[in-house]
Amino acid sequence: MRSPVAASPAFSRGSELLDHVDYRLVQSPADKEEIYNLRYRAYLREGAVKESREQRVTDQYDDLPNSWTFGVYLDGELASSVRISVLTQQWRESCSAEAFGEILHPRLDRDEIIIDPARFVADPDRARRAPELPYVTVRLAYMACEYFSADLGLAIVRPEHQAFYRRVFFHETIAEPRLFPGLIKPVGLMAADFPTMRDKVFSRYPMMRSSAFERRMLFEREHHAPQQATVDRFARPSIVPST
Repeated sequence: MRSPVAASPAFSRGSELLDHVDYRLVQSPADKEEIYNLRYRAYLREGAVKESREQRVTDQYDDLPNSWTFGVYLDGELASSVRISVLTQQWRESCSAEAFGEILHPRLDRDEIIIDPARFVADPDRARRAPELPYVTVRLAYMACEYFSADLGLAIVRPEHQAFYRRVFFHETIAEPRLFPGLIKPVGLMAADFPTMRDKVFSRYPMMRSSAFERRMLFEREHHAPQQATVDRFARPSIVPST
């Protein structure tokens, strides 16, 4: 018998929605500003930030060399966004590393690679019309885990949403809720052991699979900088500053 989660209409439609989705690495000032505005609208709708004249949400992690900010475009229009940070022994800066450093830094000291998705937002109007949009967006985190051969995949989750992440994505709570920089509602830290859960997730949700070409197009960066932070364990890809 298929599980209720595996048979959910949102997952079924998510595979179909991929035909209409374009994942774009956000690089131009105009595209970045559109993402920052989307974050503000999404957070304001759920009461996570206070009103501001700037109507934008950004932070010091957006332009770090170990961060990739993506826009998810549905039929050519921005529908959602997520920022993927890759944490290694060399690169330790991200939202979660700041808020939950006492938990994450010892793992980085052990040479683990951690994928930290943050600023996960969806256009409030589009999210109502396309309930599968969150699954299509979180697929980027799975692609990052696959591309960088991650040991751990994180999720920053409010208490009321943790049961969903536990049931659907097999995450476990590794830190109780606390106030997160820039937000006014506490969030907890959840995590999944990617090597252990990889096949289980991909078997249950085939739409989370991706090709090596797709992952390379999204995450590969040219090696221009001489001070490359290479990750040589298991011949993992280099993480290098963007130019």
